[in-house]
Amino acid sequence: MSEHPISRFDIPDLDDLPDDIRQQILAVQEKSGFVPNVFLAFARRPPEFRAFFAFHDALMLSDEGLTKAEREMIVVATSATNGCLYCVVAHGAILRIRMKNPLISDQVAINPAKADLTERQRHIVDFALMVAGDSANVGDGDIEAMRAKGFTDDEIWDIGAITALFALSNRYANFTGMRPNNEFYSMAR
Repeated sequence: MSEHPISRFDIPDLDDLPDDIRQQILAVQEKSGFVPNVFLAFARRPPEFRAFFAFHDALMLSDEGLTKAEREMIVVATSATNGCLYCVVAHGAILRIRMKNPLISDQVAINPAKADLTERQRHIVDFALMVAGDSANVGDGDIEAMRAKGFTDDEIWDIGAITALFALSNRYANFTGMRPNNEFYSMAR
């Protein structure tokens, strides 16, 4: 157990949470063996918890278009750009599991240009990093270039939407001082 707090803000007791949120947290705990700190940090504001995880699940759990591994790769690459320790560590663990590769999340977080990626994965990460770093200048030509590389409009949308959602998530994690669970560090290594 870490000596550091989960967040700079109070964490509610599970017994004090609305039933739907408590059940969601317990389901995650049953599946993973622990409660990821993001669930506890967001639980202090139930309406935000519900909204965030509904958006998260709609984007990250979809079986259409991008693979779940590609989705996680976007999170790791853009979260590293945004300096978010929590998301790089937590989603890095998920990426290692989804890709069955103990090295990939470190490569993507540290230097995606040198990561062992397929051409398709490289296009995804490059576009996500463009959106993360300079979304105001993403233009019609950039969208057309992704289409020419074989991406559907829904896949392009998902790359941008995941990048945008995790820009929000990264900022929450950074300002709250959210700590990654120790369990994430050794997963799939």
